Amino acid sequence: MAKKSASKAEIAKKTGISKSRISELTLNPSTQLRVRELYLIALAIDADPGEVLKEICKDMNLEHK
Repeated sequence: MAKKSASKAEIAKKTGISKSRISELTLNPSTQLRVRELYLIALAIDADPGEVLKEICKDMNLEHK
């Protein structure tokens, strides 16, 4: 996936997600990203939401038991 760039303020304006929430998502790795937020952010940066999800979750795997 190609890197997309946009300011936090621009993303907040386009998505309706507060600037403080955008900052929390970008600065705190333990913050849980909601599916709705992922979808809106992907649309705001003109990216495919499914591809963004794949990139975010690329290191996740099912545990084999």
